[in-house]
Amino acid sequence: MDYRYLIFYKPYDVLSQFTATDSGHTTLKSFISVPDVYPVGRLDRDSEGLLLLTDDGQLQHRLCHPRFRHPRTYLAQVEHIPDPDSLNQLRRGVTIRNYTTLPAQVDLLAKAPPLPPRTPPIRFRKHIPTAWLKLTLREGKNRQVRRMTAAVGFPTLRLIRVSIGHLRLDHLQSGQWRYLTSGERAKLDQLTKGCDQPNSQQIKRSRSRPRRRYN
Repeated sequence: MDYRYLIFYKPYDVLSQFTATDSGHTTLKSFISVPDVYPVGRLDRDSEGLLLLTDDGQLQHRLCHPRFRHPRTYLAQVEHIPDPDSLNQLRRGVTIRNYTTLPAQVDLLAKAPPLPPRTPPIRFRKHIPTAWLKLTLREGKNRQVRRMTAAVGFPTLRLIRVSIGHLRLDHLQSGQWRYLTSGERAKLDQLTKGCDQPNSQQIKRSRSRPRRRYN
């Protein structure tokens, strides 16, 4: 069977699902017309960036397997300028609701990354500077980046996921999507090699239950 694999640049204020809700929020259906594909994990409505979608249920299951700690890289605009101690704390792991996050790669960027403006723009607080962090995590707890930066005193104002493993947004603009190349698909299979193979019931459950939120 020829499965389909897509990368989508999710805009701000878009739900990571195709089903409409009573809230009237914009969903993936407004951007993607490919039938029967599902997001692998999800981004929260107020987050932007890379979302992987596929109709390959086995790959979805393997990518969400607890043993598969594939790196996810984010750009986060935070209030204030983080000091070295706070950056090291983020790198070592911070405690959030009795859970200590895994070690992460965290860098303070010298200048703002070349990103498209957000619509609507973030709300700046007068006389409070902001900074950009690049964070690479190997786990996907609910709203993890936002909770990590808040825990050390630097609330996240804007959050964009720019890569999942070797998959990157490249030249996609917000709201655009593309199919994975054959090379990207081969690397994706290699990354998940060795994870437990799901049975048909596991695949069915993974599609019916809510997706994990990866910020």
